[in-house]
Amino acid sequence: LEHPGWDAAAGEEFLREALRVLLEDAVRKGTDVTEKVCEWREPPELQELLDLELRSHGEPTERLLQRCRDVVRYSVKTGHPRFFNQLFSGLDPHALAGRLLTEALNTSQYTFEAAPVFVLMEGVVLAKLRELVGWSSGDGIFAPGGSMCNMYAMNVARFQRFPECRSLGMAALPRLALFTSCDSHYSIQKGAAFLGIGTDNVRLVATNERGKMIPEELEKEIQKAKAEGAEPFLVCATCGTTVLGAFDPLGAIADVCERYGLWFHVDAAWGGSALLSSKHRHLLAGIERAHSVTWNPHKMLTVGLQCSAFLLRDTSGLLQRCHGSGATYLFQQDKFYDMSYDTGDKSPQCGRRVDCLKLWLLWKATGTQGLAQRVERAFACSQYLAEEVKRRDGFELVMEPEFINLCFWFVPPSLRGRESCPDYWPSLGKVAPAIKERMMRKGSMMVGYQPHGTHVNFFRQIVTSPAVTRADLDFFLDEIERLGRDL
Repeated sequence: LEHPGWDAAAGEEFLREALRVLLEDAVRKGTDVTEKVCEWREPPELQELLDLELRSHGEPTERLLQRCRDVVRYSVKTGHPRFFNQLFSGLDPHALAGRLLTEALNTSQYTFEAAPVFVLMEGVVLAKLRELVGWSSGDGIFAPGGSMCNMYAMNVARFQRFPECRSLGMAALPRLALFTSCDSHYSIQKGAAFLGIGTDNVRLVATNERGKMIPEELEKEIQKAKAEGAEPFLVCATCGTTVLGAFDPLGAIADVCERYGLWFHVDAAWGGSALLSSKHRHLLAGIERAHSVTWNPHKMLTVGLQCSAFLLRDTSGLLQRCHGSGATYLFQQDKFYDMSYDTGDKSPQCGRRVDCLKLWLLWKATGTQGLAQRVERAFACSQYLAEEVKRRDGFELVMEPEFINLCFWFVPPSLRGRESCPDYWPSLGKVAPAIKERMMRKGSMMVGYQPHGTHVNFFRQIVTSPAVTRADLDFFLDEIERLGRDL
């Protein structure tokens, strides 16, 4: 016990070499357009290549460094300019620096004594996000993902309406009902199951042809629920649906919520960053009337996973009252500093990672104008692709994009002109999965696909990375055509 339990000098040398691997393999090669987006291996082969078994004795430094290289080699490079697969992509150096600092400092965001810098920083960042929503005051917290933020909204709304649920549970409450569109994120269903509300009590409201909630249908569903003896308590609107990128009409939905006294939550996990742009924030007109908002800066702003904010208009301490337990080993009432800076009891979590630093550092580096330019550039990329899709033979838009979700079919030569044949749509539905397999085995790029409603599988292309150029967008369409022309 007279000496440390590890070799600090050797550990520092390993870390120095590991950081070289990170910079060379994960950052430089991982964002190099001439490198592969992924190096595909089937699961059994990958299991063998990585040698994931954990053994009783440690390994030498050189072997560990090779392990690090292998982890990078066989991982998907989400920072690659031709990764279009998810609602996040790109690798910002300032945000990455924030992520590395967060990991190195390894603290928990629950008390001022454990995280003095980050408690203050989180407050400033959340206030700035609320200001963009249109609120001059309020509350909020960073949570582990947009799904959890939506669950926060359900839990807080339920507590605000029925505070006795905290002590008595659901058995003491009437059957609750919440409302969201049929195109909303699946986290609403998951949240209802997790919180004991029940998935059958999530009333799915019809959408129009563009995937937007129809306010008149919302009102009908509320009346129907009341007639069936249920107690409506929350409406969740969506700004930027996952597939079509639709924005629900917030003003009209807010009117309905006010008429019936319902909590109005806006899931702007995907579309919230449009608030930064004076050209596009009109898509979220009426969001200032919401009681709560979900916003994921880790998506459009290239902040890095994860960075999800739950924003609250309430100033009465609702988060604290809903979730607080006053653990005496963390939140002692006789501390020597102002206890209001201990924000951890607002969360159902105990340990809570720092998610504000990477966004704060990126914002400091680029400014609000720089972030707005990223948003507007993403819109420009989507619009360019939409025009190219309309111009090229064999490509067909599912619909004109309102946001940056570009949804389209590629029709191979063998199917063109056969639209009236009975097997046309089933055959077309097989095209996107086949092309996706080919691109991943080749490693040239990644893009998502899915069916939606009555539509068979189509591609959903997303551009958020500022590294993407027109050449990458042209390559994307050319590669789709190359990989699918013989299907």
